This record gives sequence, C-alpha cells and structure tokens, in this order.
Amino acid sequence: MPYRLRFVGVLMISLTATAVGMVQPWLSKLLIDGALMHHNFALLVRIAGLTVLVTVVGAVLNIMASYRYVALSAAMLFDIRVALLAHLQKLSPRFYARFRLGDLMSRINSDVSDVQRAAGDTLLAVLGNVLFLIGSLAMMVWLDWRLFVLGTLLVPVATGLFVLLQRRLVTITRTMRERGADLGSFLVDTVMGMRVVTALGGEAHEAARFATRNRAFVATMLQMQMASFLAGAVPGAVLACSSAAVTLYGGWRILSGTMTIGTLVAFMAYQGRLFTPVQSLLGLSSGLASTRVALGRIFELFDTPPDVAEPDHPRPAPQGPLSIAFAGVHFRHDRDAVLTGVDCHIPAGAMAAILGVSGAGKSTLADLIVRFRDPDAGQVLIGGIDARDLALADLRRAVVLIDQTPFLFNATMAENIAFAVADAERTAIDAAARAAGLGDLLARLPQGLDTPVGERGLALSAGERQRIALARAMLRRPAVLVLDEPSAALDAETERHVAQGLRSVLPDATIVIITHKPALAALADMVITLDGGQATVVTRG
Repeated sequence: MPYRLRFVGVLMISLTATAVGMVQPWLSKLLIDGALMHHNFALLVRIAGLTVLVTVVGAVLNIMASYRYVALSAAMLFDIRVALLAHLQKLSPRFYARFRLGDLMSRINSDVSDVQRAAGDTLLAVLGNVLFLIGSLAMMVWLDWRLFVLGTLLVPVATGLFVLLQRRLVTITRTMRERGADLGSFLVDTVMGMRVVTALGGEAHEAARFATRNRAFVATMLQMQMASFLAGAVPGAVLACSSAAVTLYGGWRILSGTMTIGTLVAFMAYQGRLFTPVQSLLGLSSGLASTRVALGRIFELFDTPPDVAEPDHPRPAPQGPLSIAFAGVHFRHDRDAVLTGVDCHIPAGAMAAILGVSGAGKSTLADLIVRFRDPDAGQVLIGGIDARDLALADLRRAVVLIDQTPFLFNATMAENIAFAVADAERTAIDAAARAAGLGDLLARLPQGLDTPVGERGLALSAGERQRIALARAMLRRPAVLVLDEPSAALDAETERHVAQGLRSVLPDATIVIITHKPALAALADMVITLDGGQATVVTRG
C-alpha cells in the first residue's frame, strides 16, 4: 500500500507495452496478404517501418517498466527487512539462544525476497497476462471463429495437467526450502565452531554430516527440476497437438481458397502466445502458495512477542548518579525458580560485586537491570523508578551491560569502541581505550586504533576483546555500568588497571560487577551474594 501510486505508474507502462506487443502478429498478416500477395512495395516499406517502430517502442516501454519496477522492488525489500530487523531487535537473548541462526538468515533473505517478489510481480503479471490473454482470444475470434474453437479445444486439458503438476511442485518447493534452511544452519554452526572441530579432529565427522544434509537437499532439488520440466513439457505437448490440428485445418482452408495465408500465420502467432499467459496465471497460484509458506515463516518471527515492552506512558528518565534497588524480585527460567524474593539496594555511585555459584542468578540480575527480561514479580528500581516505567532507549542510554563474552563487529578497533556513539572524537576513543588497558596493545600495532578486529573479533585474544568492550562502555559514560565477569580473561595486573580506569573515567557511575574473583570483589563497596534465590548483602565501611 505505501507504494500504490508508484505501482500504478509501473502498471500503466507495462500494460501499454503489452498492448504494443499485440500488434506484431497483425503486422505479419498485413505483410503477407497486403504487401507480398499483391506485390505492393510501398506497403511493404510501411509495414517494415511499423515493425521497427513497434519493436523499439515496446523495448523502450519494457525497459522503463523494468527499471521503475526494480527500484520499487528494492525499496519494498529494504522496508520489509528493516521492519523485521526492528522487531528482532526487541526480542530477548532467550529467543536467539533457541533459534537456529541459519534458519533466521534464510527467513530474512530468501523468504522476505519471495514475499517481495509476490507483492510486486503478482500485480504486474495478473494485469499484463489478463490483457494479453483477452487480446489474443479476441484477435483469434476476429480472424476466424472456426479456427478459434479448434485451437482452444485442448487448452483446458493442458491447463488441468499444468495445475496437477504445479501442486506437486509447490509441495517439493516447501520441502526444498526446509532442506536449504537445514543446510544453511549446519554451515553457520560448523563455521562458527571451526576451532572446536579442528581441535577435536572432527573434520571427517563434520564432512559426513554435511554430505548427509547436502544429499537430501540435492535430491529434493532434482525432484523440483523434474517437476518443473514436466509442468512445462506435458501441457506444451498437448498444445502441440492443438497447433497441428490448426495447421491441418487452416492449410486445407487455404488450399480450398476460403482463407488467406496471412490469416493463418497471424492466427498461429496468437495461438502460440495463448498458453503463455494461461501458464503464467496458473503459475501465480502455485507461486502464491509457495509465498504463503515464506510469509508464514516471516509472520512466525513478527508474531514472536518481545519479553519486554515499551511503557504506554514512559516516565522522564532520572538524571545524575542512579541507585539500583531490587524489591521482592522473583524470576523463573521455564519451570526453575532462580530468584525467589531478592531484596537489596545499591546506592548511587557505589561499586557493588555480585557473587554466587554458577546458576545462582547473577547474570539474571544483570539482564533485569538492563531490561532484557522483566521479573515475574517485584520491581527493579533505577534511580527510584520502576525500570518498566522508563522508555527502553532512556534506560539503555543510562545503563550499559558488558557480557562475559562481548561481541565485536568486523570493523576496526576504533569503530567497535565508538559503536552507537556517532559523534565520538578520536581523542575520546583513544582515552577510553587506554583507560581499558589497551595502551600496550595499541603501541605494538602499526595501525593502532585502525586495526581490523576480524570476524567477531577473533583476530584478537579474549582478553583484548573484553578490554575493547570495556572501552566501548567507558566512552558511553553511563550512569550505571553492569559488568558480567569483566576480567575473566584478564591477568591480575590488567585487572587492577581496568578497575582503576573505571573509577577514573566514571567517578560518579554506579558500577555492578558480577565476578567470581575475590580480588576484584575486594575493590567493591558492597558484596551481594546470591544463594538459593535469596540475596545477602555485606557493606564495607
């Protein structure tokens, strides 16, 4: 609908091109019956000129329609993907933990492309083919109604066979799409885990798994090719019998002097074009059936509700140093209770360490603070305001979370540090990098901050990736900084340097550190220990 006016323009051009194309067979009749049979050279010249004119005009109109349609389709494709991406950005980490990455990419790329093609091509194809079909039938009736009856007698038979084969083709197409998604997911998983594959000597095992999935994909692809061939060849063979009947009957009429050669040539030209629009219109039904599969897969993503939602009437974001409070917070992972009534208060500007065994709920508290998830009961208060009453953009501008395994984009170190800080100055980026303990690394690198980090940052060590994530957080200067195992890959000296850098760069920020290292916890103003879903708070003087 947002493109309806531009679609009308493309449709008008396309329909005009279709109408111009209808003139060609009629010119062949004039050529034979008018010019050649009567030795009329002047008419021959005019027909030749008209043929060139019709061809050029048709080509120009088709180029114009194609160009405008491609531009329109590109805009549609972009907008659909942006809308889908915007929705995916609202989903919680739990969604991505259970959804196959290869299948997700298949939906964003292949399925969205199918929907876009159907939305654009269908409208153009329906109107263009209907006009072409009506025009061809009208011209055939006008040329000779007896030939028309004979020439269209087998069209319903060919159409029925085409429909049956197309239904089979739709089923195979759906299966092939699923096989393609399986193959794509496998390849993504294998490439991302290549380090494990080579370390454990699993190359042959992975090759065998790939071969199994690839054989299933190729077998389905061959079935689709055979069904596609039969869908075109079988109805075409039936129509060839119809053309043969027209040739015999028309030839007998010419020999008996009741029909001109030009009429038969023009009629056969229109008849030859007759099944093309019929086939295209029937193909649209199978294409739309395939598109329904793609659309269903896309809607499955759109219909996935976010775990957190924007408030209807967000409150103004609090300013200055912010406190954090958990008031009777309960949270369950599926059926397992993780937090069962956590109550604690972290004063504004304090450094708090959260300790606990694996699975005690430390990372869950971090997710609740940044609102990746909401508590089942209770409140998480940021600056005295329930986090659910703040706009997500305001909350995540004030609160920054650094995960234990931070993600880096395939860009330079400077671009990763300055991510989402559009106006970051080079000096500020450099200062944040050095505060995060990257000074020695930058001194060793010839390109310094302009050094590419590689895919997912794998050109760097785990500790270097963590420090870049710390620098990124420091550059944002949040009011609240939450660090989930920030020094897991750092040595003791770098750890001390980073801790000192945090306080020097963010002197007023509230810092929450999830850690298992006593040395890092000793730097905190208070220690929160999680055990059995409850929190025990120890404050240091």
